[in-house]
Amino acid sequence: MASPYPASTGHAAPRADAAPGTAPDLAAVAGLLADDTRARFCLALLDGRAWTAGELARHAGVAASTATSHLNALVAGGLLTEVRQGRHRYVRLAGGRVAAVVEDLAALAPVRAAPVRTLSAAGRRRALAFARTCYDHLAGTVGVAITDAMVGRGLLDDEQGLSLTPDGADWLTGLGITVPRGTRRPAVRPCLDWTERRTHLAGAVGAALCAHALAARWLTPAGTARALALTPEGHTALRTHLGLDLGAATAPAAGTTGARLSRS
Repeated sequence: MASPYPASTGHAAPRADAAPGTAPDLAAVAGLLADDTRARFCLALLDGRAWTAGELARHAGVAASTATSHLNALVAGGLLTEVRQGRHRYVRLAGGRVAAVVEDLAALAPVRAAPVRTLSAAGRRRALAFARTCYDHLAGTVGVAITDAMVGRGLLDDEQGLSLTPDGADWLTGLGITVPRGTRRPAVRPCLDWTERRTHLAGAVGAALCAHALAARWLTPAGTARALALTPEGHTALRTHLGLDLGAATAPAAGTTGARLSRS
């Protein structure tokens, strides 16, 4: 029986309405992300929330007027959308496709590790690498380990791209996870993880699984960034449903992956 969800290679199909002899202006999009401040804004917005210009200015360490200028460029270029509520202006990424581009570029970019001068800063960095949200799906050590476990158990097929198998669809139904159908968003998409340098599960299935994990409190927000903490309930659930043993329900020590796959 064929999977009810289409496979995805992670690449968008060519636009059917593109005129002959035309080409996308890739340089214009690349130019928007070539500025360090604008890039930091987009990385911060990977948490899926809407931020104010003032919040992003403080995050990037720039003046409010500078932040406003950069945000106007990102909105005009289609990477961000603007939401106004009364006198307040919020911005967020313009959807999952933009988030995927930002995360994929982050995985390809060289890592500029800032000096860690406090134990709390080191802890935040480890927590972010261990588990975090990537827009609306799971990333980090936990996200990659879940993806690997799903492939190992035949819930995902990675032979030609990444696709959900019939067993995978039944597994989601058994957990009470409903994946939206009939949307333009691919059901399954591989996303290159910028800390693990391997793929984790994105797309509609990845988003639905992330939403379920947060609602069931398998994972809970850790601080104000997009880092997540694995709860004792989450440790038990992942071992029960995926045969996945992540050891202690906390971020691993630096230099370890903290993940072991077991069969049960």
